[in-house]
Amino acid sequence: MNARSLLCCLALLAIPPIAQAAAPVQQIQSRLAKPTVMCGRFDQTKQLTGIKKPLQSHGRFCVLKGRGILWQTLQPFPGTLRITRDAIVQIQDGRIAMKLDAQQEPVVKMINSVLFSLLAGDLSQLETLFELDGSLRDGHWQVALKARQPALAKAIGDISLAGASYVDKVSMQEASGDRTEISFSAIKTGEGAMTAEEGALFD
Repeated sequence: MNARSLLCCLALLAIPPIAQAAAPVQQIQSRLAKPTVMCGRFDQTKQLTGIKKPLQSHGRFCVLKGRGILWQTLQPFPGTLRITRDAIVQIQDGRIAMKLDAQQEPVVKMINSVLFSLLAGDLSQLETLFELDGSLRDGHWQVALKARQPALAKAIGDISLAGASYVDKVSMQEASGDRTEISFSAIKTGEGAMTAEEGALFD
């Protein structure tokens, strides 16, 4: 899977919305934690159109507020993406294998903005790029996102988020028919959440 596809997967994916009145974005926003450092496990499943067996991967992610996102795939193949507001960098064997500059790639810039808002728990910022339809029940929420801009809609399709204090699941239905789902678990925050090796990858 290439870096942009993986980024789109991380960026977003979907769960069926529950049938009830829409909850204001502000109400859901108030339930989201906003830690300075957050790390955990991700499990990703991508179902490609025309292929019966889905592609599965898992690994670890870290979000460092104001610095960026680290997305480390462990299985089936090791690889690391470092995502900042300026660029997406793919790291293989300790070396930069690929770099997408957000200033030269408008879609990359939009996706980066979505990622930072999503993992920082800032749904209000997502409203600038998406129409949001949310629902809330028993402390758990779901939000469906529909891109306002055609370029973003083409890049990532329809998105759904679900969670409580953190975003637990993301789903994306692409225009091609491909579908990606990611779940986040074992989340830790604060001092000790990130290893020294992971911190060094932000330097």
